[in-house]
Amino acid sequence: MADVKKIATRESYGNALVELGKKYDNVVVLDADLAAATKTGVFKKAFPERHFDCGIAEGTMVDVSAGLSTMGLVPFASSFAMFAAGRAFEQIRNTLGYPHNNVKIGATHGGISVGEDGASHQCCEDFALMRSIPGMVVINPSDDVEAKAAVEAAYHYQGPVYMRFGRLAVPVINDTPDYKFELGKGVTLRDGDDITIIATGLLVAEAVMAADALKDAGIHARVINIHTIKPLDKELVIKAAKETGRIITAEEHNIIGGLGEAVCSAVCDECPVPVTRIGVNDEFGHSGPAVELLKQFGLSAEHIADVAKKVLKK
Repeated sequence: MADVKKIATRESYGNALVELGKKYDNVVVLDADLAAATKTGVFKKAFPERHFDCGIAEGTMVDVSAGLSTMGLVPFASSFAMFAAGRAFEQIRNTLGYPHNNVKIGATHGGISVGEDGASHQCCEDFALMRSIPGMVVINPSDDVEAKAAVEAAYHYQGPVYMRFGRLAVPVINDTPDYKFELGKGVTLRDGDDITIIATGLLVAEAVMAADALKDAGIHARVINIHTIKPLDKELVIKAAKETGRIITAEEHNIIGGLGEAVCSAVCDECPVPVTRIGVNDEFGHSGPAVELLKQFGLSAEHIADVAKKVLKK
């Protein structure tokens, strides 16, 4: 996929905010001294009077966002995932989740692919934290197209939304005329009846490449893109469980509390089948080049394909 266009979804986030700002004058953006990195600085340049820098005070940023939302505005509050989901968790729970305030959290720099910033900034627990809040929508787009669509969908949804965006440039895979984004609905990218690979975020492109490699080996893998981790598209997951009998989940997140456990919960309730979770195996990350780290943690097409072959041999 060397010739495929690659764009970091944090870039998509910044550009989508500008387009949203042009269409809706009630959109406001808040940041916590990271506008250059989260790319909300693009919005600030276009709409300086609608961008608010709250300083290194993420909890305050969330509380201010909650207040603005009660005035008919639609705030997008932005920081790194570690600080947005981690440091500001209590404020998100109590001032956004509990009153169901209409605030959107745009969290960039999620997962291992933050790279050289190291373990302190490689947030692999954000899905688990945000999934635990009643009424919170959790989105993890796979590419530029999906990220922009997610921002638009978040605006139109009435209630709190958590969106994760990445630092690493990833392949654009959804630039097709028939692409449609719908909150809570997964997308089947490859059909197959031997095994299902359910992926989210940057692992979606890897899952597609894994399926293509498996096809060369005579294995027909279904690939499902789950951009909305909560609410999960249980109907699509159960259908895959019934039709393929085996599932692999792939996510740039701890295997505890994320997509894997959401899928396990869904199939356990309605159609128990073996589920193998690929993700960060309950450990912290470390500093290094993003692409190399992803391979080291098994977050690659090669590893997904190898796991699929092993599962089918059992």
